[in-house]
Amino acid sequence: MDSEQVAVQAAGAGHEESLADLYRTQWPSMVRLATLLTGSQQRAEDLVQDVFVRLHRRGDLGDSPTAYLRAAVVNACRSDARRSVRDRRPWTAGQPCSNRETVEWVDLLALLPARARAAIVLRYWLDLTDQQIADTLDCRPAKVRSLLRRGLARLKPVLEQARHA
Repeated sequence: MDSEQVAVQAAGAGHEESLADLYRTQWPSMVRLATLLTGSQQRAEDLVQDVFVRLHRRGDLGDSPTAYLRAAVVNACRSDARRSVRDRRPWTAGQPCSNRETVEWVDLLALLPARARAAIVLRYWLDLTDQQIADTLDCRPAKVRSLLRRGLARLKPVLEQARHA
């Protein structure tokens, strides 16, 4: 085996090790993100797993693997929603979910269009900046602010009603 083949194998091993570290540290938060975007924890786990498989095949994780992973998960959720022919009814108690608070938020988020839902989840669950959200959603920061404003305006009456109930 020549030195070039050894270098290629070493680089591949480094990629697998860094991907394994990324998997260990980011799996739970990526599943939560996908659950909030899809409304189904089982579907979220499948989508996140598919994203990690694609990352493994891709090889290079770039300078910011967590940001790339987050964008890939959001895009996978959006693609899944486009492919899905199911109706947009709120999440029901029959679907698996980790806790009651998540169930309530999934119900609320189901009222929003996909991009507004993604913007709100990225801001308030992952605490990302407008620029980070814009990079994830492939839009301008001004569009992010608009999505957030409109999404929150749409949720406000529902939250007010729940607070007074």
